[in-house]
Amino acid sequence: MFIQTEATPNPATLKFLPGRAVLDSGTLDIRSATDAAKSPLAQRLFAINGIDGVFYGADFITVSKSDGEWPQLKPAILGAIMEHFMSGVPLLASGEKGAAASDDEEFFEPGDAEIVTTIKDLLETRVRPAVANDGGDITFKGFKEGIVYLSMKGACSGCPSSTATLRHGIQNLLKHYVPEVVEVRPS
Repeated sequence: MFIQTEATPNPATLKFLPGRAVLDSGTLDIRSATDAAKSPLAQRLFAINGIDGVFYGADFITVSKSDGEWPQLKPAILGAIMEHFMSGVPLLASGEKGAAASDDEEFFEPGDAEIVTTIKDLLETRVRPAVANDGGDITFKGFKEGIVYLSMKGACSGCPSSTATLRHGIQNLLKHYVPEVVEVRPS
């Protein structure tokens, strides 16, 4: 099994591509060793000193570190991922599933439903693929008084460039196509 590794814009996160499907649907962001009980692989990864986040996408895993250097952490991470996939154990514990884009409660006025549909379509077709390429995900949380609220996950969560991505990239895109959008903020 060959696992590719890619850098992400977040220096504390690396993206691992095992060359096979990781999560059947949605994404899963695991931010603590306690939450790692949802996934045997996440438990293995959190057992490595310095690991403080695991994110699953359709065909990738991003791992975030709080301590240590990548040259020392990478072999242990690659070993854990390889052992997991070679074992045949399911990615998720029984009864667990990935989060759909709209799993969390969204907020917006009923009169803004058409605007929200346009915003979600732009996020799905133009933004999410680029963010997934960087090892993360972005989801719509709400729209109120011209402000779009978005949640960034995976490599994008805590990334130094995430504010610039929201403010300049996504905000400019949404303002261009949806004149009602005044600002984009993280939720």
